[in-house]
Amino acid sequence: MTADAASNPFMTESPLPHGLPNFAAIRNEHYLPAFAAGMAAQLAEIEAITSNPELATFANTVVDMERSGQLLGRVAAVFFNASSAHATDSIQAIEQEVAPRLAAHGDDIYLDAALYQRFRAVPAEGLDAESARLLEEYLKAFTRAGAQLDAPSQTQLRALNAELSVLNTTFSQDVLKDTNDSALWVADAGELDGLGADDIATAAEAARTAGHDAGYLLTLILPTAQPAMESLTNRETRRRLFEASVNRGSRDNDANVLGTAARMAQLRAERAALLGFPTHAAFATDDQTAPSLAAIHDLLGELAPAAVANAKSEAELLAEAAGHPIEAWDWAFYSEQVRRDKYDVDLAALRPYFELERVLTHGVFYAAERLYGLTFLERTDLPGYHPDVRVWEVLNADGSSLGLFLGDYYTRDTKNGGAWMNELVEQSRLFGRHAVVVNNLNIPKPPEGEPTLLTYDEVVTCFHEFGHALHGLFSAVKYPRFSGTNVPRDFVEYPSQVNEMWILFAEVVANYARHHTTGEQLPAAVIAKVKAASLWGQGFATTEYLGATLLDLAWHELEPGTTVDDPAAFEAQALADAGVDLPQIPPRYRTGYFKHIFAGGYSAGYYAYIWSEVLDADTVEWFKDNGGLTRANGDIFRATVLARGNSADPLQSFRDFRGRDAELAPLLARRGLGQPALD
Repeated sequence: MTADAASNPFMTESPLPHGLPNFAAIRNEHYLPAFAAGMAAQLAEIEAITSNPELATFANTVVDMERSGQLLGRVAAVFFNASSAHATDSIQAIEQEVAPRLAAHGDDIYLDAALYQRFRAVPAEGLDAESARLLEEYLKAFTRAGAQLDAPSQTQLRALNAELSVLNTTFSQDVLKDTNDSALWVADAGELDGLGADDIATAAEAARTAGHDAGYLLTLILPTAQPAMESLTNRETRRRLFEASVNRGSRDNDANVLGTAARMAQLRAERAALLGFPTHAAFATDDQTAPSLAAIHDLLGELAPAAVANAKSEAELLAEAAGHPIEAWDWAFYSEQVRRDKYDVDLAALRPYFELERVLTHGVFYAAERLYGLTFLERTDLPGYHPDVRVWEVLNADGSSLGLFLGDYYTRDTKNGGAWMNELVEQSRLFGRHAVVVNNLNIPKPPEGEPTLLTYDEVVTCFHEFGHALHGLFSAVKYPRFSGTNVPRDFVEYPSQVNEMWILFAEVVANYARHHTTGEQLPAAVIAKVKAASLWGQGFATTEYLGATLLDLAWHELEPGTTVDDPAAFEAQALADAGVDLPQIPPRYRTGYFKHIFAGGYSAGYYAYIWSEVLDADTVEWFKDNGGLTRANGDIFRATVLARGNSADPLQSFRDFRGRDAELAPLLARRGLGQPALD
């Protein structure tokens, strides 16, 4: 090892608890050398497998494959968290360089004919269930990667993968820049009438941080709907904020984001054809829990008319409340008025009861303590990758250490929009490792000394993302390939959606929802009204979600050879064809900022949220029927679902938990929709 290599913290396992990356020692110049060394080391490990003169066995082929790439895995986990959560110019430059190299590296492994043949020669007899599944999953991965293709086709596939990897990075970086550039600056506080004093102070702080000498800056979150739209009384400010949001990625600027998206859809279609699939959507959904692409369309096709009908009924009520026809920038504002008038609920007025620290420690953590026996010890001695990042050690009921949880809650210009969970260390018994996971949110940071007050939606996001964290922390598998959230995309949202059920659970909400200055509990009568109002707005929520889902499928059901010269027109036609083109309800994500599908691994998979919600809604009914927030219930859910990762068929894990397949009725009742026929 050279002197430079010896000083690179990635070259050896971290000495910190549970292998927490030693962020204090990591510098940007460490990444590229570590990537290069990690790829070289893994290729050498693969060579050792393929050149082994002994007959292929599970131990000397499959397990050795699982053991390979440790250095590469360490640097990749840290780097790609940084590229999402703290994407400085230097990080973005590294990503542009390393993305195509990683794509080529993956092809070097999964298109290795000798390795593929050796895996095919491994005897499956006598393997335990998890090991047999591991062999099966590897063989499937080789096939889906193109290992069975002839040499010319593999050359073509490599070229497609390389270009897609570059475009993926380009799309992500351009959207981040355009989202920052599109933030709405206003000169006068009067234009922000309706926002609370803390929101206005946060906007003033955001303007100063962005380099403005005066005024106020409304930064954008990734989805189309912006929280301030619910409260702004100035219709012109609402219009400007709405247009800033929906026009991201399609403005006249240097970044051709729509062109990038169209090119990616074209390349994905070509790749799918090489691999023997009619469309990328058919390829992407082939290894999911949904039985077929047709079944997905059946569900969406039945839900869409009911959702649109509900949305149109809501629009009539909103127009009546407004005294004029409703535009898209009016919807959230008058929806809150109707909610107040019809249900006596003002969600914006609840923010003083939702202070971040209390929501987190007395809500999110408290629910996990009551349900699973966990405790959370903040480790101020352990470094995060940014000053805003906090670290907790998570302990089981018996005091044993379960892993580490990192929380990164505030927005910044270098952070991607939205919210997500990453695993910095994957649990596995093979390596004797516990999980290290991080939650990222995008909450506007208030001025120094001011409380961080959350919207109700941000409270939901805190609980949701922690559901992903629990999925990672509770993993109890042998092989890292199956760890935590490494499950099919249309199952991964299920545990996180289940964790949302505790937000208004009586014992939990009473513990965290207290006024940040007076300590007064959020009155039980108000909580009851919030629950009663839960069906209001479901027409809008379901329609905007389905709009994004059906747009995703439209892009990814393009036939090979199809080019889209006018992406905006394609988007409009796709929404019209799907029957969800309500002018007042744009899709939750438009093409120009749909990072889930063009830079986030959800291509042809955004349907996963509603598919997972079928399982989630049925699971919530089980908890209610069995006593709710009890350790016994938590232990059952942990053992049968959360601990298994992908070491067993996820739908079988659900059956083991529920005692049967999921039923659709609880989801339909939750969303106030008529029951569709689902084959």
